[in-house]
Amino acid sequence: MSLSSLTRALRSLSLTQPALLSSQLSAPPVTLLAAVGQCRGFLTTVSLDQNRTLWKQMEKYTIKPMGMKKTGGRDHTGKIRTHGIGGGHKQRYRWIDFQRLRYEPGKDGRAFDEKVVEVRYDPCRSADIALVAGGNRKRWLIATENMQVGDLIKTSGVIGRMAVSANEGDAYPVGALPVGTLVNNLEIQPGRGAQYIRAAGTSGVLLRKVNGTAIVQLPSKQQVQILETCMVTVGRVSNIDHNKRIIGKAGRNRWLGIRPSSGLWQRKGGWAGRKIRPLPPMKNYANLPSISAQ
Repeated sequence: MSLSSLTRALRSLSLTQPALLSSQLSAPPVTLLAAVGQCRGFLTTVSLDQNRTLWKQMEKYTIKPMGMKKTGGRDHTGKIRTHGIGGGHKQRYRWIDFQRLRYEPGKDGRAFDEKVVEVRYDPCRSADIALVAGGNRKRWLIATENMQVGDLIKTSGVIGRMAVSANEGDAYPVGALPVGTLVNNLEIQPGRGAQYIRAAGTSGVLLRKVNGTAIVQLPSKQQVQILETCMVTVGRVSNIDHNKRIIGKAGRNRWLGIRPSSGLWQRKGGWAGRKIRPLPPMKNYANLPSISAQ
């Protein structure tokens, strides 16, 4: 019955409508295009690449929060590269200036002061961040433990004959500080920006200075040897109670973007348990080429 009705419909179309050209046959009807426009589109890789904010490739610095798309632990091919990542609350990225010794145009070589305008929570890291203003610019920095609004912090690149008595939040070359100073935001190459000791509540210790280099102990008890011209911030990183927070329920981990594991029980092998191992050997970054030579 359905076949006969379909045949009659086709016969009526062929009798009532005039002959169509080949170009008209290939073009879809207008009603079909309108219906397709109202439908929900497919999310393809091309559209993701076009809509992704490439904030890592921006050249002009800004203090405005930038949109950031979640990866779900997947790379550009869609395969999971890092497990345990997915979901979470929407976040906006605030560009942290890890290169503390950044002179303004025409003021090279001079020490400068900056005033703390705001200290706030940052969803993209464990430590708090501080908005500082000085001269004709503003920038975000990693806040120290006792940093408050209205504080003046100093940044200098000069190494004097005598060790300076620096306050918390000030930034100096590691060779200008006295031995035993608590430090954070440590550079391993001059001018490259802070790479070590940036997590909440962490701090390193300046152990000794030898022949134009300095030896700093990291929070992991690892010792690194760097050039004395590497910049470092005095004090301890803010939010010292970060490791004492109580999650309370599984849903809060999902808010933070932490996805649970599969739950498959696996027997623990020899890797589990406490072991007494000697300290790792000291890492030497003093012989690496500077950032200007790369």
